[in-house]
Amino acid sequence: MWLYYLLKTISTVVSWLPYRAIVVMGRCLGHLYHKIAKKQRIRAEETIRERLGYSEEQAAATIKSLFVKLGITFMEIMYMPALNKDNIRGLVTFDRPEVLWDALHEGHGVVMLACHMDNWEWLGAGLALHGFPLSAVEKPQPNRVYSDFMNELRKGVGQEIFSRGTSEILGCARAMKKGRMLGLIADQDGGYDGIFVPFLGKMASTPNGPAYFARKFKAPIIPIFIVRKPDGYGHTAIVRDPIRYEFTGDQKVDDYNVTLKMTQEVERIIKEYPDNWLWFQHRWNTPYTPPEEGKQADEK
Repeated sequence: MWLYYLLKTISTVVSWLPYRAIVVMGRCLGHLYHKIAKKQRIRAEETIRERLGYSEEQAAATIKSLFVKLGITFMEIMYMPALNKDNIRGLVTFDRPEVLWDALHEGHGVVMLACHMDNWEWLGAGLALHGFPLSAVEKPQPNRVYSDFMNELRKGVGQEIFSRGTSEILGCARAMKKGRMLGLIADQDGGYDGIFVPFLGKMASTPNGPAYFARKFKAPIIPIFIVRKPDGYGHTAIVRDPIRYEFTGDQKVDDYNVTLKMTQEVERIIKEYPDNWLWFQHRWNTPYTPPEEGKQADEK
């Protein structure tokens, strides 16, 4: 429990500070993180060179900028208890909130598609504090105490949280039936149950959750991505046009097509804001076997 009380104390102290002060402190923390996290730094630089064709100099500069932003993000997460309906409007700005409200008014629920851009925790906080009925699925961290602490912060700003490995599917279905917004992350490795689609030039297993809920509830998928403002203070939430699930009678093909469309939106935002994406995550962990090779292996 010592970790919980340590995080709680840090968060309480940070919440008393002016926002601009925590950004400055976060920058310093980010520079330190960049120096000591050699394994993550090398993996990130190698990945961005492979996937975007960056030179060593471009990769190093972009990843250093990413680490500085991650330092600010950590401080902002600790600052979450200070967020409220008044100050959030100056910290997280939505470029097209009407797209979200229009989708909710359709009455089928909304699949909110996000990814590991910038401070994705503040995207959820921003949505909830702006009045959007947000439910989200949490991936448990290796340290349960840290997961519990994060869920406490998320619930504190008004989010409904379901943890993976529980009855999250039922909880998500109930949320959709109530016409809520279901937040799902689209850029994690989907394992062997995922849908393989091309992502940044390489086949990647992609979570099938967005396709499943869009199909089951005939709900629109709204890609929404948070990016840090150029001066480092505050964020913009970029709302893309809705993606519709198209029913052709072939569920496998339909799931693939909608997953491909949403993955292309993730690609697009990453290429626009490369120093906002988490390049050292294990995105391509699950090996891809082309259909013909898999068929030949089965025949043997």
